[in-house]
Amino acid sequence: MAVAVTFAVHGAVTGSFATRIPWLQEHLGAGPGELGLALLAPAVGSLVTMPMVGRLAHRAGVRPATRLLIALWCVMLALPPLAPDLAVLWVTLLVYGAVAGMCDVVMNAEGIEVEQRLGRSIMPGLHGMWSVGGLVGGAVGVLAAQAGVDARVHLAAMAAALLAVSLVAGPSLLDVRAPAGQAAPPRFVLPSRGLLVLGLVGFCAVFGESAAQDWCGVYLTQVTGASPGVAAAAYTGFAFTMAAGRLFGDLVVRRLGAVVTVRTSGLVAALGAGLVVLTRTPALAIAGFMLIGLGVAAVVPLVFAAAGNAARTPSEGVAGVATISYTSGFVAPSMIGAVAAVSSLPVSFALVTATMLAVGLGAGALARRPPAQEPESAAVA
Repeated sequence: MAVAVTFAVHGAVTGSFATRIPWLQEHLGAGPGELGLALLAPAVGSLVTMPMVGRLAHRAGVRPATRLLIALWCVMLALPPLAPDLAVLWVTLLVYGAVAGMCDVVMNAEGIEVEQRLGRSIMPGLHGMWSVGGLVGGAVGVLAAQAGVDARVHLAAMAAALLAVSLVAGPSLLDVRAPAGQAAPPRFVLPSRGLLVLGLVGFCAVFGESAAQDWCGVYLTQVTGASPGVAAAAYTGFAFTMAAGRLFGDLVVRRLGAVVTVRTSGLVAALGAGLVVLTRTPALAIAGFMLIGLGVAAVVPLVFAAAGNAARTPSEGVAGVATISYTSGFVAPSMIGAVAAVSSLPVSFALVTATMLAVGLGAGALARRPPAQEPESAAVA
């Protein structure tokens, strides 16, 4: 329960901030290009720091690292609206993303430790709680924006409330320490060859997720001629099936196993992406995006779980694989736009169909394998 609450708090911070980005743009008088550059900073911060967090978890322990980073993540929510100009905002969001990425790694490592103790799948459900937290944070943000509440007041209040929740849940997290004598991981963890394949499966899954999330509304209006209200329903449907797929994904994993679940998920998502490519009617396009959401829902949580089980420690496995997987969220939206610019949006979503098929083909990488061992010479020493 404590780690589920931690995931929900992390999602709520993300959802709260996302709703006040228009306020930030208006407050700072930023153009679309300037705002886009500022919003690039969190991705840069995350990608740079995620491979470094393994050593922190090793030295401090997973629970202290998770408690510290989720608390810092809540505090960071209050800082972006205080930025006086775009330069300060960029630096603030760089740190914001760094804390977010490191917290993501350690809380996933904590979830994997709990899953190992329970002996049953819980990672999709934990990511489902992240989605629930994001929806709650987003809903509160929408209400605050509609009521004209200053973002500085709104985000400070949310930061305080979420910090209080995280402090209450923190002591109940599982306390995991590195065994005495175990060598510290490198300062910058790069994935092994086996984890690289898992990272590529995660990369493909996040590619489909990011492409659908960022482009579904545009696709509905430009390709199917849908009204703005109907186009907005595409994202709602996508987010709903993704959250539902995560919350109920554990039941599927316990019945079918991780490999079959990911293979089936890839095929479902590919079917949805193919429907998006072929259809020109709003209802069928929305159905396609909902299938993509359902298909990718459980893939990344299961990839993280497999990486944590295969590596020497969960934090090392998640750090390397998360870096590869989340890079896709940075690449996918721009790649879809670039392909659409030289051809069309349906052609660009054929690329999504291909990546979803790759998820299914790469599912065998999730077969459970023993953790990586220390070299024999180091063990003898």
